[in-house]
Amino acid sequence: MSADDVRRVWDAEAPTYDQAPDHGLLDPVARAAWADVLATALGPASLRVVEMGCGTATVADLLADLGHRVDGIDLSPAMLDVGRAKVARHGDAVRLLEGDGQDPRPPDPTYDAVVCRHVLWALPDPTLAVERWLRLLAGGGRLVLVEGSWHTGAGLRAAEVVALLSDAGLDPVVVPLTDPVLWGGEIVDERYLVTAEVARPG
Repeated sequence: MSADDVRRVWDAEAPTYDQAPDHGLLDPVARAAWADVLATALGPASLRVVEMGCGTATVADLLADLGHRVDGIDLSPAMLDVGRAKVARHGDAVRLLEGDGQDPRPPDPTYDAVVCRHVLWALPDPTLAVERWLRLLAGGGRLVLVEGSWHTGAGLRAAEVVALLSDAGLDPVVVPLTDPVLWGGEIVDERYLVTAEVARPG
């Protein structure tokens, strides 16, 4: 599927995307649960974060609530339009930019953290994507991935992501995300968080 095809698919999804319980996080309890997941993954310090495939900016919005400054990148203009309305209250603490998560060209050369939720599995070359994301952590930092291997047959198993990151020289840590509150109900598949620290030079 070409980038234009992908863009059209997600543009069409934008008006209703947030209606899914784990997309818009409209339930305050679910939203608080995801805030806890992200706060634990990133730690208490205020960070400069880039989110790949930010979609309607639900995660970017949460990250800003946690005190981080966020650049969100997504291929879909329609998704970003929904997201901009959502994060407007944060002012310049959140910037949403049209771009390709696999080949990001964010405004800053380096970040303290790269965050990605449910995007790595859908990219044409996950290995290349991670390689490029790590360049944005050249000064050290943290890679935070939320992924899954879903009952539909799509996705990546945790072992696949661990292998990919290990091959990149990282030491990934996996945390299962099994709490039904995160997903709007019980799950029957594999959903998880992976974090990896990038060493600072010298």
